Amino acid sequence: MIRAKNITKSFGSLQVLKGISLEVSKSEVISIMGASGAGKSTLLHILGTLSSPDSGSLEIDGTDVLKLSGNALSAFRNKKIGFVFQAHHLLPEFTSLENVMIPALIGGTSQKEARSTALALLSELGLAQRISHKPSELSGGEQQRVAIARALVNSPAVLFADEPSGNLDSRTKEDLHNLFFSLRDKYGQTIVIVTHDPQLAAMCDRTLFMRDGLFSDENL
Repeated sequence: MIRAKNITKSFGSLQVLKGISLEVSKSEVISIMGASGAGKSTLLHILGTLSSPDSGSLEIDGTDVLKLSGNALSAFRNKKIGFVFQAHHLLPEFTSLENVMIPALIGGTSQKEARSTALALLSELGLAQRISHKPSELSGGEQQRVAIARALVNSPAVLFADEPSGNLDSRTKEDLHNLFFSLRDKYGQTIVIVTHDPQLAAMCDRTLFMRDGLFSDENL
């Protein structure tokens, strides 16, 4: 599902990624761990097409994404990739339902179908009674579940999560961790998670450790 080879990235004179290669199979859940500054989030942003590498190659679901640009890249990202971040990035003026519908509407889905899909996802994630609430009226865990529903509304091939449970209490965090795996089992998504949480990493199919812009020998 993901094939990255010799990915490099520098910011000025600082080389953050020094030739990263990675393959992730369909429906695999992997975690990427490492100290702050190791390059985890930079790698995730490149894999998610939010940033471009200085060199290297990247295929997602059989598409050479580095050859895409402009509207073609945006359309690919909208249809094939979902994102969940530590900060939920929900639009405060919209309800839960509207926040989830937005990526589907951007992708050209009819309002009726977008609403139906969003309602189904929110219901499945335990938010059927919260669809009319705005983000400020939701708990942190509820906001993150809305963000996950939004990430899933276009049935992406790959879900990228950057410290998805970093701001949550321990009980909510555990529920969220279990949710990722139930989603994989139901929808077959490939999931790549950057995390500092050893509990979440231990649940994944595979854990990769980054150090100084490279994967280390302690990968599992």
